[in-house]
Amino acid sequence: MWRPTNYGKEDIAAFKEAMAASSVEAVIIHAVYLINCASKDKELRRKSRDSLTHALRIGDAIGAAGVVLHPGSQKEEALAPSIKRAAKTIASSIEDSASCRLLLEQTAGHKGLLARDFDQIADLIDGAGGDKRLGLCLDSCHMFVQGYDVTDAAHLAAVLDEADAKVGIDRLGAVHVNDAAAPLGSCRDRHANIGKGEMGKRGLAAFLSEPRFEGLPATLETPGPDKKGSDKKEVTLAKKLRKEGLKRRTG
Repeated sequence: MWRPTNYGKEDIAAFKEAMAASSVEAVIIHAVYLINCASKDKELRRKSRDSLTHALRIGDAIGAAGVVLHPGSQKEEALAPSIKRAAKTIASSIEDSASCRLLLEQTAGHKGLLARDFDQIADLIDGAGGDKRLGLCLDSCHMFVQGYDVTDAAHLAAVLDEADAKVGIDRLGAVHVNDAAAPLGSCRDRHANIGKGEMGKRGLAAFLSEPRFEGLPATLETPGPDKKGSDKKEVTLAKKLRKEGLKRRTG
């Protein structure tokens, strides 16, 4: 929904206290999926801008590691003006918030979604003014179905070299860890449980053990065993695969 959640000072204080007492090291906010910063509809862009600004301000208040954003869709419109509209909307939200990072999520590329590759992400960041708070979130499933083979160390390293050259690896702020229920290059955004999709356990072990991901917040977005989201067993499996991937790299 567009209606923002109005957190008060007591809510913010309680959240910070709970975080400090927990084993959770970072929190990431995902902007609402209704947002389309690229829309030609001025009212929709206004709503998108207001919602994104609200998310960033909440991120400021709770010390979030970032707000992850799907920048929007060009739909049937031309690419260049769509990127220009999205970048202007993003820049406005950055200007009206204080410090929380805004992480553009690399998308699966279906239905004209922006940020499908590193060239588009670079254009969005440059068009929004190149603020240091603008960053990148990589999703293993999205990368795979977009056509980036990230299932072995060498291919993944080459992909990240491209990201570094075009966007800057220093802008990488988070990763989403998912297997893919659709084939390489299909551009179909279909997440699968860890090790149960096209990437497989070995492919995800390579992804999870990438040195340039070290220390980044990582989020599972899988369907889960009962289609209610990832569970503890899947988190444990992901950690196990990371260890296996590290052994192969040193091995």
